[in-house]
Amino acid sequence: MRAGSIIGLRAFLACRCLWATQAQQQARIRLLQARQASTDGRSTAMAATLTFWDRNPPYAAVAIARLGDVAVSAMPDPKATKETVPTLTVAGETFTGVMILKYLARASCKRDELYGSDALTSCQVDHWLETATGIVSGATLEAQCVALNDYLTLRTFLVGYGLTLADLAVWGQLQGSPLWKKIRTGGKVPHLARWFSFCAEVPQVKAAVEELESLGKKGGAPGAAAGKGAGGAAGGDGKKAVAGGAAAADGPVNADGGGSFDIGLPGAEEGKVVTRFPPEPSGYLHIGHAKAALLNQYFADMYKGKLLVRFDDTNPSKEKDEFVENIMKDIADLGLRYEKLTYTSDYFPQLLELGEKMIKAGLMYADDTPVEQMRDERLKGIESSCRNRSVEENLRVWEEMKSGTEAGLATAMRFKIDMKSVNGTMRDPVAFRCNLTHHWRTGTKYKVYPTYDCACPFVDAVEGVTHALRTSEYRDREEQYYWILTAYQKVWPGLPHVHIWDYSRLNFVNTVLSKRKLTWFVETGRVDGWNDPRMPTVQGILRRGMQIEALKEFILSQGASKNITFQEWDKIWTINKKLIDPVCPRHTAIEEEGKVLLKLEDGPTEPEVVVVPRHKKHPPAGKKALTRANQIWIEQVDAATLTDGEEVTLMDWGNAIITSITKDPATGAVTALGGKLNLGGDVKKTRLKLTWLAAVPQCEVVTLQLLDFDHLITKKKVEEDDNFMDLVTPVTKFEKVAVGDPNMRTLQKGEVLQLERKGYYIVDEPYGVKGAGRPIVLFCIPDGRTKNMSKSAAAPPS
Repeated sequence: MRAGSIIGLRAFLACRCLWATQAQQQARIRLLQARQASTDGRSTAMAATLTFWDRNPPYAAVAIARLGDVAVSAMPDPKATKETVPTLTVAGETFTGVMILKYLARASCKRDELYGSDALTSCQVDHWLETATGIVSGATLEAQCVALNDYLTLRTFLVGYGLTLADLAVWGQLQGSPLWKKIRTGGKVPHLARWFSFCAEVPQVKAAVEELESLGKKGGAPGAAAGKGAGGAAGGDGKKAVAGGAAAADGPVNADGGGSFDIGLPGAEEGKVVTRFPPEPSGYLHIGHAKAALLNQYFADMYKGKLLVRFDDTNPSKEKDEFVENIMKDIADLGLRYEKLTYTSDYFPQLLELGEKMIKAGLMYADDTPVEQMRDERLKGIESSCRNRSVEENLRVWEEMKSGTEAGLATAMRFKIDMKSVNGTMRDPVAFRCNLTHHWRTGTKYKVYPTYDCACPFVDAVEGVTHALRTSEYRDREEQYYWILTAYQKVWPGLPHVHIWDYSRLNFVNTVLSKRKLTWFVETGRVDGWNDPRMPTVQGILRRGMQIEALKEFILSQGASKNITFQEWDKIWTINKKLIDPVCPRHTAIEEEGKVLLKLEDGPTEPEVVVVPRHKKHPPAGKKALTRANQIWIEQVDAATLTDGEEVTLMDWGNAIITSITKDPATGAVTALGGKLNLGGDVKKTRLKLTWLAAVPQCEVVTLQLLDFDHLITKKKVEEDDNFMDLVTPVTKFEKVAVGDPNMRTLQKGEVLQLERKGYYIVDEPYGVKGAGRPIVLFCIPDGRTKNMSKSAAAPPS
């Protein structure tokens, strides 16, 4: 935590140990532990009683007890008042304040996890226990929460890499605060909200809240207290956040009334829900797939169930090892926690057996009608002439298909459903078709493959999927899915039912997310590949500078709504900026074209080097060397606005006065400047704060290639009947050459930085990665504002 934040928090510390000093209570803890050890040689805690005022429930204490399996009876004291503090009684000894938490952690079966197994971790936990006592409802709470949010920007836990006593102590204070809900949903503390939700969803912690709520309802209050404070398992209206009706637990709800997870999955039972994420290995994952993956993860976690990942590899013509490898990379980057990884191709033998059973049951028939005629007949609801073939004839053709003969290749196997249905998906859809292309996983073993519609219901059922989540664009196919699954259950007894639940597809303006269309951009060379920063793929947007936490926060903030909307990219990039701005280092770059030399008549005779922070408000960003000299470079755009005699501020140095301006008479461009230092001048009174670089050999600047990008599509909302090829933006890449400060030689690939007065960038190619003399390649990261890097002066694009 930043020093100022720590000081601010410590200012609110209040001692709650009313009858004994900390040293005395520590001695009592050691005595009790010694008694336990001498009694039975184990560290099992003695039975304890925790009493409290029912309007001030000890959330952290009960959560620690339940998490550490410590026998504690929580009992509201009917005689308690607002002056009463929670008290733990163990074998005649009593503890109050943070000593309750310390005892319970040390007495638990998870002592090392909660308190730390080394001295450093334990001291860090102790510090946070002291800090937690000062977190109380009131005018100062928001400032405290902002400080905590800053600390948690790049952390999952307060101490180390797992849940500790420190987390539970701070969580407990927020859980009991009536003002916390308002702060949590206000959008100012997304990292603190994320951390709080994680703590609240730990099963034992959630159980502790429900236990205290239950006691409150009997005695009359903790439930109400929890309702006023937005604690993880209690909603703002005091309702329990149980499976099927919880608010979002892993991402803030938009302050503008954005997404919500206040829905119930049909037939869901806690501990039994199984969801699945089934990507097709025919391209990289895009941001829409990321939403699908994270929603499946969310609901699996919400119901304490499990998530499966399954590659839908039923079309060898489109699938490649490359796509499988990169989808696995994307899944890892998204942090999916799945129970197992499978492939539809694992089930090819069963699917072929299933096909034969369906033919014998008269539910599937072979159709060799030409493709175009078949399409036309389906559109018009006309039955195929092959529909009434005998079972024997269908089985004979089935064998031809499995062998990949000429007759088999000309045939498709179709479900016999209802050609007169108003739902076009029910008009005898194709179930199997031949394909002699080499399958990325099974080679040439199979000649006939199931369609997705054929394979999915069976594999879902076989793998025990309880809830298949799909986007609402496939709603018409739900009737088909259920018909096929019911038909399978007739010929394959024991297949369980699967519930379909749909949600809105994630759409963005000026963007296409169809894999077919994205493939076209790759294959026609309009982008450099699936991970091109102009692509809406997970790898593309991460390469452009999107932080994975921002991506998750945005997607989860959309909730599980079924309303179809088109999102602005500015929204997600604004979230991203809030993550990177507080921590990314600052550097200086001067555009090469038209840069102007400013000679300072009283500048240092010999160049001098000083060390300055890379980020003035974030010391962990480190330091950098700054060279000062009597000749410096500034940008043409700045020089053009200067007036003779004007005082300006040279950033990280001080003020200077412009004494001469030389211009090209033909173009009006500034060609040279003269000036003198005025380091005692008031930086607050100057109009211009100039970035600059020393123009001396000792300051070995590096060459930078700054790249910015535009949308691939010109139209905001692409309609179904639009030809997207007519909407392609002709120019989407813009380049500028600049020189940067020497410290940039140490930047690594993927590192995010801010170029002073230019914006945020991510390193795509570090210094020297492709040989000496090659520029460092930086991609401009959008900051949520519609104005991008000035493209009018950019070099010829692609």
